[in-house]
Amino acid sequence: MGLTEGRGPKTVWNNPAEIIRVLAPEDPVMVFDPAVLRATAQRFLRGFPGLVTYAVKSNPDKAIIRTLAAAGVKGFDVASPYEIDLIGRLAPHAARHYHNPVRARAEIAHGVAAGVKSWSVDSWSELEKLFQRVPSENCEISPRFKLPVSGAAYDFGSKFGASPELAAELLRAVADRGYIPSLTFHPGTQCGDPQAWESYITTAARICDMAGVKARRLNVGGGFPSHRVQAIAPDLTTIFELIDSATEAAFGADRPELVCEPGRGMCADAFALITRVKAVRDGAAVFLNDGVYGGLTELPQIGNLDRLQVLTPEGTPRAGVPTPRTVFGPTCDSLDRLPGEIDLPANIQEGDYLIFQGAGAYSTVTNTRFNGFGQMAHLSVRSLS
Repeated sequence: MGLTEGRGPKTVWNNPAEIIRVLAPEDPVMVFDPAVLRATAQRFLRGFPGLVTYAVKSNPDKAIIRTLAAAGVKGFDVASPYEIDLIGRLAPHAARHYHNPVRARAEIAHGVAAGVKSWSVDSWSELEKLFQRVPSENCEISPRFKLPVSGAAYDFGSKFGASPELAAELLRAVADRGYIPSLTFHPGTQCGDPQAWESYITTAARICDMAGVKARRLNVGGGFPSHRVQAIAPDLTTIFELIDSATEAAFGADRPELVCEPGRGMCADAFALITRVKAVRDGAAVFLNDGVYGGLTELPQIGNLDRLQVLTPEGTPRAGVPTPRTVFGPTCDSLDRLPGEIDLPANIQEGDYLIFQGAGAYSTVTNTRFNGFGQMAHLSVRSLS
């Protein structure tokens, strides 16, 4: 079911409370507010000092791609042949950056045939594969490097990224072979520390000095945080300003063009996940109709979403003293548990609805349907509150 399709007489609802009152859904519902996504896109387009690309992996729904393209996003970070073809169909004039740095030879051939012009790499073996198959004319190859910096929910450098020294060698080889030499990094998901970008940008300038190469572009990655925790709204403006000033200070007259690839920071806050309370076991643990095998897959890795609403079946807020609760998902697996405890109203009842705000990233795309659960409706709303 697409994001603008739904059950009942309406295709666009006023808010989640109306959905609850009218439909009384028994299965989880992911609701999408296109206006929030458009506003976030404009925040990036106006604030980031360079090209904004969207990391498709975070949520590849067609409605998102179309909304972003219409809002003015002109590039997409793709990580597979499927994503390459998806953007080719939905945003045919947009740039596609194939920045998954490890690819099968067949995947490289697919990207070349599709006209992909921007690639990343973090090893000699993968660079040789690109040299063998990617034409050098008007094609960019960006060595991806990593640093031991903190500030993110988890470290992407544990899987991808070359040392600065290796990145310099790769950059020199890229330039010598006639490709457009650029650099890229990723500070890690949900990175709330602007200084992480400054450290990477300073190191990027050092890599260029070691290589004796002027980078055409510097992709500062994703990592831009979404609003996961009620008391901490992300300060994107400060991050944008620091990226700009750090690039100017590090590179001076050799300043490269900047690129970013937000995923979570772009799409997460445009969605809310409606779940229903299946049971309150002996007045203590809460069981939901969704969990870590469904739309809440990544919570054990990066922590709970605490921007929550509890509504009665009539769609009214459940008032009650906040009480720490253990929260389980619906499957017969003991791992299907949200981390720690969540403060929920003391009078929460079976049949109530628990709404997770900011649930649009790495949720629907990782829904496993394990144990026969995971069926999820997708509806559009005019407001998420």
